[in-house]
Amino acid sequence: MLSFRMQRGQAGGPVVLLLLLGGYVVCDTESTDYSDAEVLPDSYPSAPAEPLPEFLLEPEDAFIVKNRPVQLRCRASPATQIYFKCNGEWVNQNDHVTRESLDQVTVVREVDILVSRTQVEELFGLEDYWCQCVAWSSAGTTKSIRAYVRIAYLRKNFEQEPLGREVRLEQEVLLQCRPPEGMPAAEVDWLKNEDTIDPSQDSNFLITIDNDLIIKQARLSDTANYTCLARNVVAKRRSSTATVIVYVSGGWSSWTEWSECNTKCGRGWQRRTRSCTNPAPLNGGAFCEGPPFQRVTCTTLCPVDGGWTEWAKWSACSTECTHWRSRECLAPAPRNGGEHCSGSMMESKNCTEGLCARNKKISIEHASHPLAPDMGVAVYAGLVGALLLCVILVLCVGILAYRRRCSHLHGDITDSSSALTAAFHPGNYKPPRQDNPHPLHPSAPPDLTATAGAFRSPLFSLQQGVNDSHKIPMTTSPLLDPLPSLKIKVYNSSTLSSLEIPADMCSADGEILSLKSVGTGGRERHFHSHTLSRDPGLSTSATLGHLGGRLTIPSTGVSLLVPPGTIPQGKFYEMYLIISKWEKTTLPSEGSQTVLSPAVSCGPSALLLNRPVVLTLPHCAQLDTPTPDWTLTLKTQTHQGAWEEVLTVGEESLSSPCYLQLEEECCHVLMEQLGTYGLVGQSCPPQPACKRLQLALFAPRAPCLSLDYSLRIYCIHDTPHALKEVLDLERSLGGVLLEDTKPLLFKDSYHNLRLSIHDIPHAHWRSKLLAKYQEIPFYHIWSGSQRPLHCTFSLERSSLVVSQLSCKICVRQVEGEGQIFQLHTDIQETLPPHSPHPSAGSCLPSSQVGPYAFRLPESIRQKICTSLDAPSARGCDWRLLARSLGFDRYLNYFATKPSPTGVLLDLWEACHQGDADLVSLATALEEMGKSEVLVVMTTDGDC
Repeated sequence: MLSFRMQRGQAGGPVVLLLLLGGYVVCDTESTDYSDAEVLPDSYPSAPAEPLPEFLLEPEDAFIVKNRPVQLRCRASPATQIYFKCNGEWVNQNDHVTRESLDQVTVVREVDILVSRTQVEELFGLEDYWCQCVAWSSAGTTKSIRAYVRIAYLRKNFEQEPLGREVRLEQEVLLQCRPPEGMPAAEVDWLKNEDTIDPSQDSNFLITIDNDLIIKQARLSDTANYTCLARNVVAKRRSSTATVIVYVSGGWSSWTEWSECNTKCGRGWQRRTRSCTNPAPLNGGAFCEGPPFQRVTCTTLCPVDGGWTEWAKWSACSTECTHWRSRECLAPAPRNGGEHCSGSMMESKNCTEGLCARNKKISIEHASHPLAPDMGVAVYAGLVGALLLCVILVLCVGILAYRRRCSHLHGDITDSSSALTAAFHPGNYKPPRQDNPHPLHPSAPPDLTATAGAFRSPLFSLQQGVNDSHKIPMTTSPLLDPLPSLKIKVYNSSTLSSLEIPADMCSADGEILSLKSVGTGGRERHFHSHTLSRDPGLSTSATLGHLGGRLTIPSTGVSLLVPPGTIPQGKFYEMYLIISKWEKTTLPSEGSQTVLSPAVSCGPSALLLNRPVVLTLPHCAQLDTPTPDWTLTLKTQTHQGAWEEVLTVGEESLSSPCYLQLEEECCHVLMEQLGTYGLVGQSCPPQPACKRLQLALFAPRAPCLSLDYSLRIYCIHDTPHALKEVLDLERSLGGVLLEDTKPLLFKDSYHNLRLSIHDIPHAHWRSKLLAKYQEIPFYHIWSGSQRPLHCTFSLERSSLVVSQLSCKICVRQVEGEGQIFQLHTDIQETLPPHSPHPSAGSCLPSSQVGPYAFRLPESIRQKICTSLDAPSARGCDWRLLARSLGFDRYLNYFATKPSPTGVLLDLWEACHQGDADLVSLATALEEMGKSEVLVVMTTDGDC
């Protein structure tokens, strides 16, 4: 309420005008002395009229966050007074903070007040708490707009959260989101894999006015986790993650051309294939429907070789004193590609028994004429030159013979075979210092790898010494394909010292394999190191000679047996064995074929061998069914990287370069050509084949310090090499194997592998998997194109106090077999590494050289070969031994070898490298009645 009160003092005193505003004085006194003025003037000069106050700054709406008060401010000009009114009541003067300034000629006043949470909460009624600013001037009052003060909040629960979906490629996707109730209303952002989506940067995204996210055309790159993020001045809220999976259903490629008829004569079949790669199924997309191959019967006309008819009668004697007779290739005539008759169609002979000499001419012209003078000088000069040449040749031969004799009498030559034998026996040997002038004691067995170096100068075959002037360049025949940076150790046959020949010293066509060096006499030689860097876990190498040896890559099941006599006498080769990494090589499978073994390289390639070596490869084919359901093929990789078929098991012929012996978990390949090999297979209709898989469960080894926890399940081939690869990978990621791997038979039925998690204690744990299960497409597992395959189960615990986790994980093929993992673990403890069961042969050393690499002594081997190599009328020879040992699937391969029994024993050594059991061999010999060989085996004490 405004009130005016006028006071007048004594006569002639000042007049005081008081303006009372709500009990406060708002205008100061103003006095004028008129005592001296007896008469008032008719008019007074007037000041210009003051305008109404104008607000330069009006109060704005504000929100109280938690318990922090908000500040309201206004500013007006011109203004004599300015105050706040809240909810219709004037704010106490003491709650105002007023500031005054002069703007040119007008007075600018600014005032602030603080509004607390308590003031807002004490307001009753439907109307929100509001404040208004009022300013005065001499012309009147002006009111500002109302500023509302509200308490800010944001609820925790979304009204609607986005849901994950599986959509096909280029399909439209709608993800709905209704943020929690809040004051002020929450703003919504969308996150894609924790990155904010900006529709202005990617036009394929659209955010509607209702905060929904629309993906106009789903792309493969849109497969991600999407999260709705709501925020206001109080807090931020995240919705549950919606997983969008964009899948691609598989499509068949075009049919290949029909293959040739598999038989050269008679009824056979042709086949053509197609692959589900146009496009390949992705992200759980459906596999192609229908068979991947077609087979039709075919009939090939059998070739008929030609045959000669009987000779016709002799013709009449001609003027040339000969008569003729002929025959024709009509009995039968060649047809259907048969060979033509060999030999001549016509035959002639003298019909007068040599009495006819009509056309014989004997020319004896100039027979008695003497030689011309010039011709005689040339003849004599030629005779003298020939005589001198003969004398020079005789002298050269004599000098060479003399030097050879001196070399044998005075040189420090050691027989290579005896030195080699001594080198393979155990003994303590310390290589001499470089400055030691004394040669090695002849009785000390040298270390064949102790003095390796790289030879700098060109290689020569030395007859007298390294520094001898008579140097004969060695051949550079293409024996080997160049292997970059390969370390090749070369030994001389006299001192068994070693040289390393760098790969860049070899010619482009091949590599130098051996070097004979006689009588080095302790001269110094300068070498430099040049070795090949290989993954030690996937490779091994050793220097082997005539006595042979064995290369083994530990914990992989891969080995190479080099029998005695394979390498020529006096030669030494640096041989290697490498498992190719799948990401660095092309797959040997094509069409409906599947990879069954690792791709293994052994070399040097193109090495000339005297007898077959045995390469052992682990495989994952299930072979215990009574009917054959696999078509197994051995393939080799060319220098250009393409894979070629070597042989198909069961279809061997005399032209087959290899022999493959199958066992339940591995196969042994007898071959005479080193290179890169792999085993593939495909189902043999109508019975589908099965692959042996391993399921391995891994978890973080270190204690879990966050709410998130993950379990990884790998689906790998049931081979030692595949398990070793996964263990090495998880070791680098900090994972640990929780329990023994579980086997699983995976059938060629086009059904996916399904993984699901059950029995999670929902009071403490939550699975982040929106779907009920995960699937690995059938084609990924069967083709072997992606290794290693795994699925991750992401879990979240309710608090950091929760440490115990128990659940059940089921893995099974749809409409097939399955396995269950029962998990009970404490995630706060450091998990100890779980060692899987070691495979057979995993404890073998990486390389064994000489006689120690073989279980069967050489003397017994020779006795058995001598006894069984010769054919026996009763059949008690090497063929009966092959049947007893189970090596009789294709006996013609062994029949083509100089010693079939020796090759059989080599294969027996490879098959029994883990147990080295001589009982099976002794039993087979006993059944054959070879008691004399058993006596030798017992005498030598090796049984």
